[in-house]
Formats: sequence, C-alpha cells, structure tokens
Amino acid sequence: MTQGLFLSFEGIDGSGKSTQARRLAEHLRTRGREVVLTREPGGSPGAEEIRRLVLEGDPDRWSAETEALLFTAARRDHMERTILPALERGAVVVCDRFADSTRMYQGLSRGDLRAVVDKLHALMIGREPDMTLLIDMDPETGLSRALGRQGTEERFETFGADLQRRMRQGFLALAEEYADRFVVIDGNRTLEAVAAEVTQVVEARLAETPA
Repeated sequence: MTQGLFLSFEGIDGSGKSTQARRLAEHLRTRGREVVLTREPGGSPGAEEIRRLVLEGDPDRWSAETEALLFTAARRDHMERTILPALERGAVVVCDRFADSTRMYQGLSRGDLRAVVDKLHALMIGREPDMTLLIDMDPETGLSRALGRQGTEERFETFGADLQRRMRQGFLALAEEYADRFVVIDGNRTLEAVAAEVTQVVEARLAETPA
C-alpha cells in the first residue's frame, strides 16, 4: 500500500515557519511529489471557520479551556477531510502547525492544561506527525516580524514578548520530549540557508519512506 509522509512545522510567531513550509512544498512538487500544503487551525472548510473564531478579536475572547476544545474540533475535521485522505493516497502532507502548538498555547503558556490537551488529543486525534520541523527563532525578532505583518490574525501576538519567550522554551522542551520526530532548525539565518537545511532533512526522511 502506498504510504504518505506527514510533516509539521512549528515555532513561535514570526519564526518563518509558514514561509519554509511553502518553500518545501514547492521544492517537493518540482521533484514530482504530490504535496498537500495545509495549516492549523484550518485546512478544511469547517476548520477554517473555527480559525476565524480563535485568531481574530479581543485577546480575552476565549479562555484557554475553550480554545483547547475549539482547536481539537478543528483538528479532528482537518484530519478527517484533508490529512488522512492525502496520506492514504501517498501524498506528502506539509502542515503549518499541528497539535504541538496547542500543547504550547493552551497547554502551557495560556493555562496549565497540558494534561487536558494530551487527553483530548489521544481521544479525538490519536496521531502525531511523522516529522516535526521546529524553526527556532529569537523571541523579540519573531514578535517584531509577526506584528509587522499588520494582519487581522494577531490575537495571540498581542499577548506580548513574555509569551513569545515562554513559547520558545516550551517548544525546545517539546523537541526533547519527542526527540524521535522533532528536528530543530536554526531560524536566525537567511531564508535560503534555513530552506536548504529543511530540504536536506526532509529529503533524507523521504529516502527512508517506502514508496
């Protein structure tokens, strides 16, 4: 049976992970791979509706507990409608954020809910990415980049630099906890240098994956 590969990109806001996910997808397509580039929250019609609920509006709009439930609901729909069908037909799924972001934002940084987040994940999702690429970035630089976008989805960025610093440390701790699937990439370099390393580690993993 054809086997796909599930890749996720993680990192603090402004780390460049979305750009690197897009560049990787473009590269793999030039190599003849079917690639599904997706994102969280979002990635399916229902999940995109939830994305608007959680990323826009007042910072105090939702409690961390409510956010955890909303993100889990979005992720379940995303898995059912986008990720699993793509993997079943042998595609490479490149996802901009996945469950590790919920473990950080709602599980550690917004509330002491890590155990709850993990229980929800085990009950409703039950799958981790095959490989997670953590783009590690200086928190102040990342926040400056994120706020410089001046978009409408800045609800979490408005929590400030302290959250960014805690998020960075939390992501690095997750990389140690899940060392079997995490690869930490230094994001404090040029886009080209980061992309070259991302491509190298993913190509090596694809070479090990049965076609």
